[in-house]
Amino acid sequence: MLGANPNPKLQVGDKALQQLAQQMGKEKEFESTNVAVFFGQPDKTVPDPYFNGKGPDRGGCNFCGGCMIGCRYNAKNTLDKNYLYLARQLGVTVQAESEVYDVTPLNGSDGSSGYEIKWKRSTRYFKKKGRVIGKNVVFAGGALGTVPLLLKLKKKSLPNISAKIGSGVRTNSESLLGIITFDKNTSFSEGIAIGSILHTDEYSHLEPVRYSSGSGFWRILLAPMAHGRNVFIRLSKLIYDFFRHPIQNLKAISVWDFAKRTQILLFMQTINSTLRFSRGLFGMKSSMEAGPAPTAFIPEVDSLAKDYAKIVNGKPVSLFTETIMGIPTTAHILGGCVMGNNSNDGVIDKDNRVFGYENMWICDGSMISANPGVNPALTITALTERAMSKIPGK
Repeated sequence: MLGANPNPKLQVGDKALQQLAQQMGKEKEFESTNVAVFFGQPDKTVPDPYFNGKGPDRGGCNFCGGCMIGCRYNAKNTLDKNYLYLARQLGVTVQAESEVYDVTPLNGSDGSSGYEIKWKRSTRYFKKKGRVIGKNVVFAGGALGTVPLLLKLKKKSLPNISAKIGSGVRTNSESLLGIITFDKNTSFSEGIAIGSILHTDEYSHLEPVRYSSGSGFWRILLAPMAHGRNVFIRLSKLIYDFFRHPIQNLKAISVWDFAKRTQILLFMQTINSTLRFSRGLFGMKSSMEAGPAPTAFIPEVDSLAKDYAKIVNGKPVSLFTETIMGIPTTAHILGGCVMGNNSNDGVIDKDNRVFGYENMWICDGSMISANPGVNPALTITALTERAMSKIPGK
């Protein structure tokens, strides 16, 4: 990722993960992460340190923990501060708050003459509409943006899109948990969003994720961790936990600054199961395609969460959608427009070009054809840069 630097400072949650690694005999599998954050002097603004002065000024990270909800101190290297900023310097117009709803080839069915792109305002009740004409089209709306749009357009203006559209949807086979500490002197909010990672085995990875003080929305979504093969077992465990540990649960529910006292743990695996997205009567629907169904109950996660909780004097909690309904949660939805040798195998070729159309590319998470098992941002960025490098200059 542009401007990626190694995290220079381990914080409370990272040190706890390091201690867990030592207990597991996996000290060498623990490491700091490379992150897109400018580590200059805290809160000191300096000229662009990344792009030979062509980028915007940056501020040194003060380790407030607000990376996830949006850096307020100009230290995080985000899309608007690299690619979009540099593109605007070259004359590109960036039109925000606009949703594309139709893409139609001009003067032919293969798009060789260009495309008409129709859009509407996405933030108004009475939607203003417009259109632009372009020779080239790049879809980059992510798996939940690009795939639904192309599924709709295949039945309308882009019928040559491969029948594989919507196929190969996958996640990082992950689990999200919270560890609420009962130590009032412990703060998990200080640091960067993800400062370390532990490779628990060849296929599995654990990261502590932090949020800035005051970011307490997660509180209303969490319940005591309770794994089980059906809802009755999970509800029984949940009720039993409330009666067995009433003081702990009361403290967890009433903790003053939830984000400050809670360490989110993100567990990811390279299990390769896939779903298929399709259009239903009331919107998108999914069905199993191949491999084991994603699950919210990974035995290793249960063990890791409890061991981590002992280190920080805390209590593991999980999303109630997992505990009650058994629905797994993902932060990384991928696939649906995967690569292939031809249109029978995928939607795009090895250079991200859409089969059946000229001058059309897909460059987002929907192109990912396998489960990387870790945060996919760098993979998406690298593949996109490679695809763009294949397009000849004027």
